[in-house]
Amino acid sequence: MKFEDLNLHPTLLKAVKDQNYTTPTEIQEQAIPLILKDNDVLGSAQTGTGKTAAFALPILHHLINEKRNNSKTKIRVLVVTPTRELAIQIGENFTVYSKYTNIKNTVIFGGVKQATQTNALSRGVDILVATPGRLLDLMGQGFISLKDVGYFVLDEADRMLDMGFIHDIKKLLEKLPNQRQSLFFSATMPNSILTLSNTILRNPKKVAVHQVSTTADTIQQCIYYTNKSDKKDLLFHILKDKNINQILVFSRTKHGADRIVRNLKKKHIEAAAIHGDKAQNQRQRALQSFKNLEIRVLVATDIAARGIDIDKLSYVLNYDIPNEPETYVHRIGRCGRAGEEGVSISICEPEENEYVRDIEKLIKQKITDVKGHPFPQTDKPMNAKEKKEAEKEKNRKKQEFFANRNKKRNAGKSNPRYKRR
Repeated sequence: MKFEDLNLHPTLLKAVKDQNYTTPTEIQEQAIPLILKDNDVLGSAQTGTGKTAAFALPILHHLINEKRNNSKTKIRVLVVTPTRELAIQIGENFTVYSKYTNIKNTVIFGGVKQATQTNALSRGVDILVATPGRLLDLMGQGFISLKDVGYFVLDEADRMLDMGFIHDIKKLLEKLPNQRQSLFFSATMPNSILTLSNTILRNPKKVAVHQVSTTADTIQQCIYYTNKSDKKDLLFHILKDKNINQILVFSRTKHGADRIVRNLKKKHIEAAAIHGDKAQNQRQRALQSFKNLEIRVLVATDIAARGIDIDKLSYVLNYDIPNEPETYVHRIGRCGRAGEEGVSISICEPEENEYVRDIEKLIKQKITDVKGHPFPQTDKPMNAKEKKEAEKEKNRKKQEFFANRNKKRNAGKSNPRYKRR
């Protein structure tokens, strides 16, 4: 099948051709005809499958036909998504696909001043892409009305629930018109997601492609077993490979991401971190620098990584093995997109060995074990008692550190030469 076979408006086909799209992906091939026929859709598809175009193109097709009869600009489309990065990415895609039309879109999210966003809203938009918090905030201030929304998209619903947005979503649903077309996309479909979808959709058509238990055949997966204390040095060893000119590294925590970046910079490796504690302009600057190959390593937490869409990204690295095997599938799906080849590298400490077994069970394949590297795993995983003792010792050292720091500070204040400024 070609895009021309989907009966999309000629201006959209022209924009798609500009992007060198020729053959629709599986989710696009299945979802676009259903949306064009005004069906509600429940879609299960992981990131990197072309999901945004699957809902953006048919929605734009509807809007183009509407605009012929009514030139007034009003919010007809609402797309709600969990993270700022993903919202920006979706907005960029709408802009690209609508380049030969007069349809306007804007993106709103928290973490930045609202003036630019409210100014765009006051000029009028057809499509609004938003994160839940800022959307409800601007609705409360009277900047946004949802009374004209005819198309509602809830994207990355599973992550939305993980981030605690369920109450925000319920508030939004109360403000949406009953007469609307609703599209609901989620990478996973646990009972909580299905229950939520039942409150949003009416007799939906179901589309399921690239289930979360599968990884793309184009991604080569390998793993280095090492000790926790050697992870840092093993990462430096891996990055000696000059073929790795751009790599996305996943960290379990925000503090861990910052620590990895500090260690890399000490070795004169250009790196930056993105996570929830970074200001929006910092995150966007880091992401843009990575896309422009100005920095070699981008370190991200899982939530911040949602929405990172980088053409031809070849390498991802799991510095920390995720304890949820589905998260592993999401992570490595950042490379090898759209049929390109990719390499997934994982660094595993003893306590994470069981996580790897769970991952291999889910994806039904063995991850290639890299032998002969300089930092092999020699430590043994701790039992429950040993873990408890190790955590107790960690907390004791932390308390000791802060006690000594406070003692030094107080000693400085008692010095007669100390002056309060």
